[in-house]
Amino acid sequence: MNDILSYIEITLSILLIVLVLLQRSDASVGAALGGDSLGGTKFERRGAEKLMFNTTIVVAILFALSALARLFV
Repeated sequence: MNDILSYIEITLSILLIVLVLLQRSDASVGAALGGDSLGGTKFERRGAEKLMFNTTIVVAILFALSALARLFV
């Protein structure tokens, strides 16, 4: 069982890294120093970007659950 959880954790971690790196980043130097990089407009995720964001959340939760499950096995 421990071997299976190891493979699941490795797969989820790679998938999580890929999903995080593919997401759009609006942070710039001005935003890091307290400025507003969006120009006062509110950014809303739509379509594939929203799906990728929600998938990232689900994969992160599954990764955390698999890590906890590995502690109890």
